[in-house]
Amino acid sequence: MKKQISSNVKAHLLRGAFYLLLLVTVAVIPFALGQRAATKQSTVATMPIGDDPASETWSVTGSLTIARYEHTATLLASGKVIVAGGFDGVASLTSTELYGPVTGAWNITGSLLTPRREHTATLLSNGNVLVAGGFGVSTNLATAELYDPVSGMWTPTAFLLTTARREHTATLLSNGKVLVTGGVGVSASLASTELYNPGSGIWTPTGSLATARREHTATLLSNGKVLVTGGFGSSGVLTSAELYDPVTGTWSATGSLTTAREFHTATLLPNGKVLVAGGCACCWGTR
Repeated sequence: MKKQISSNVKAHLLRGAFYLLLLVTVAVIPFALGQRAATKQSTVATMPIGDDPASETWSVTGSLTIARYEHTATLLASGKVIVAGGFDGVASLTSTELYGPVTGAWNITGSLLTPRREHTATLLSNGNVLVAGGFGVSTNLATAELYDPVSGMWTPTAFLLTTARREHTATLLSNGKVLVTGGVGVSASLASTELYNPGSGIWTPTGSLATARREHTATLLSNGKVLVTGGFGSSGVLTSAELYDPVTGTWSATGSLTTAREFHTATLLPNGKVLVAGGCACCWGTR
């Protein structure tokens, strides 16, 4: 009797060991391989193209033809994206490239007339792209250029910015004009702001910020005003925020950020609120 019970126990043990081994083979090993593949792929992940955003996954797409940073990227009316200028680690760039979401490939398009980085790029109401300011070969720039997606060429604006600047912001207003705010001038953060009129090509000064700043954000709100947040000023990294009224051309203080930050992002949400994320709360030396 004991021998029979012992045989049954052994049989159950062997059967259990077999199923455990099968489970490890079918579930655990493929999961581990999948995790390994996912880890390997994540080191080269880019924006998902053609994927369902609901899947919350990233996929690799075509690489830029020229490595760069401190450049701009602008979505065109055609659905393509133009990347302009930047820095390759040696010098400011004039090259620009177009990304085709259908092919996932980058192609060289017309070069900027002036090499620049830390500039701004704004899609205008007529479909052209306005690039303004930045740092050139050895100094900040007051020049601005227009990109025509039809011809693929750049042309200078009829007039210069009133102040040479880099690390500023540029915001397309509801009236079609472009508001440029702050940045850094010769050696310090700027409080000056100016407006670009696409119809005349003229830059005109408008109300100054209460606090000079650079590396801040500027967001067009649902009511047509512009919210500027944070950045770096004479006292260091800022918590202050200001509102620009296009009707009066003046700035007014609004609620301060809970955390001082620069190099952050600000996104207008569907409910009208603005989401500020990330950034840096520490200064880079004396600047």
